[in-house]
Amino acid sequence: MSLTNEIATVMESLDQLPAALLATILTKLDVSSICSVASTCTIFKACAQHILSFIPSFHLLETAPSMELLRPLLRPNPWLKTMKVNCGRLDDSAIQILLQPSLHELCMLNCADFSGKLLSEIGGRCKDLRSLCLGSVAEKRGRAIHISDLEELLSGCSHLEALVLMFDVSFSLRHDFARVWALASEKLTSLEIGYVSSVMVTELLSPNFEVPQSANRIQPSILPNIHKLSLSVDYITDAMVGTISKGLTSLTHLDLRDAPLIEPRVTFDLTNSGLQLINQHGKLKHLSLVRSQEFLFTYFKRVNDLGLLLLADKCEKMESIFLGGFCRVTDTGFKTILHSCSTLYKLRVSHGTQLTDLVFHDISATSLSLTHVSLRRCTLLTNHAVTNLASNKDLKVLDLRDCRNLGNEALRAIGNLHNLKTLLLDGSDISDLGLSYLRPRVISSLITLSVRGCKKLTDKCISALFDGSSKLALQELDLSNLPNLSDNGVLLLARSRIPLLELRMRQCPLIGDTSVVVLASMLVDEERWHGNCLRLLDLFNCGGITAVAFRWLKKPYFPRLRWLGVTGCVNRDTVDVLARSRPYLHVSCHGEELGAEQWDTGDDFHMHDYDEMDELEQWLQEGDYESGDEEMVGAENVAEAME
Repeated sequence: MSLTNEIATVMESLDQLPAALLATILTKLDVSSICSVASTCTIFKACAQHILSFIPSFHLLETAPSMELLRPLLRPNPWLKTMKVNCGRLDDSAIQILLQPSLHELCMLNCADFSGKLLSEIGGRCKDLRSLCLGSVAEKRGRAIHISDLEELLSGCSHLEALVLMFDVSFSLRHDFARVWALASEKLTSLEIGYVSSVMVTELLSPNFEVPQSANRIQPSILPNIHKLSLSVDYITDAMVGTISKGLTSLTHLDLRDAPLIEPRVTFDLTNSGLQLINQHGKLKHLSLVRSQEFLFTYFKRVNDLGLLLLADKCEKMESIFLGGFCRVTDTGFKTILHSCSTLYKLRVSHGTQLTDLVFHDISATSLSLTHVSLRRCTLLTNHAVTNLASNKDLKVLDLRDCRNLGNEALRAIGNLHNLKTLLLDGSDISDLGLSYLRPRVISSLITLSVRGCKKLTDKCISALFDGSSKLALQELDLSNLPNLSDNGVLLLARSRIPLLELRMRQCPLIGDTSVVVLASMLVDEERWHGNCLRLLDLFNCGGITAVAFRWLKKPYFPRLRWLGVTGCVNRDTVDVLARSRPYLHVSCHGEELGAEQWDTGDDFHMHDYDEMDELEQWLQEGDYESGDEEMVGAENVAEAME
């Protein structure tokens, strides 16, 4: 019997199954899987529509659905409390089906094609919202947000407790800005804004700044109960830091990030005096002050060790500190912070140009129990610093990216951290031998490993890591920019049968078509075939990738793939055909990093949650399942080679 006849027989058999049985089966799936099943036949579509009419949560972030997919499935549901949707293929026409009155939590990412109408409609339709996250609203040309849209949002959602607006909100006059934010819910405890000017923040929270109001109306306090504040601004200034610290009396989390376009003047910069103003009410537990080099190579040049000494006096209860771009602070300042914060468990320093091994020389003598440490671009650190850090046996995250003086001795010390989950070693001086130190105790617990740009590594690093290992938890592996990694290394990786979700191999000149064939044929276990569990595969600018590889990137291979990085100039027509044939696959050919949100700066510890979405049923329904015999024979030959 042909495959087509077998499918038809199965579809006829489904008609004889009780609807309640099918519904019970579908309720065991997540939303993305239900949507995938709904595309296979009318029976499952009807069943999916019924299921989605009463489920309490609708999460569809991994894939950007179209209106054609959502309209028949997302019908009025009085029990729906949580919705999280990737809106990359939606616009204002989706407002009516997305904004349901029963919602308590709403997350809409990649809303570039929506206008400000989205904000006003949320305020009018979703009165019971407790949590709202909106990303990239109206960022596409021709879209706009008006102050009245924000006003209707804040006045309409009077129960909001957490608000994330990941876009530029400085689109109004200052007085209008303060007047509108005075309408925000008094229950609001967490606020995150994608961009706002520091002057607006200062004037908004300043006790001397009057909000225009009628004569008989009492001026409300603005954001009175905020515990967590996260802002991206043009400049972090003394005035803004002081106003925030004084005005927000309940603040426990403060996250400030700037990205100056020009070198800031003293009145528009953070100085030692500004650091002294932080934590005036003594409740702050998490502090992040970061100067980004997104537009200009600039630092906090007016802060030195004295500033951190003044800060240390008020941070004894701090649990998490992130300092980025403090180029004039030396070991004295950083060491004072470590010895003053007895409850610190998360330490992050980036661009610490004067931070050396001495900061961690006697860390074992302190009471600290660090679990998260990031020392990105602290270029003076050597193996001795890591050896001392490894005395914290409970370390779970260790980010040492661009610490170029670290070598195999650092890995020998890291090899004793049996609880380590994330290890980032980009650009370090490690070799294949060094990675072998991770195999006895660390590799079995790791979830994320990055060795991007470690030039000494060869194909043997795969054997050094994985030979003899079983039941690994590893999900994310970055092997990018390794000039000596070849197809043979990928073959060794496939033989290890690690159920990776993300594999990055960009800028590897010796990686070619064979690697794609091997990965497409990779067996994770005896019951899985045609391309494993990969969600993300980055092959951008790999020297040996040709049009042949694209035959193996088509269905049914890599059925769970959602992100693919390739070089478009190899064969742009082939890339376009692949993108059209797999609408749920995001194909990138411009070299951008894959899988991160638009506001992810790359300094944050990265872990991803994945929603399941299986394309196999849809592939069968489309009838595009007659793979060439030559390809299938090739897959079988590769599988035999991996045995």
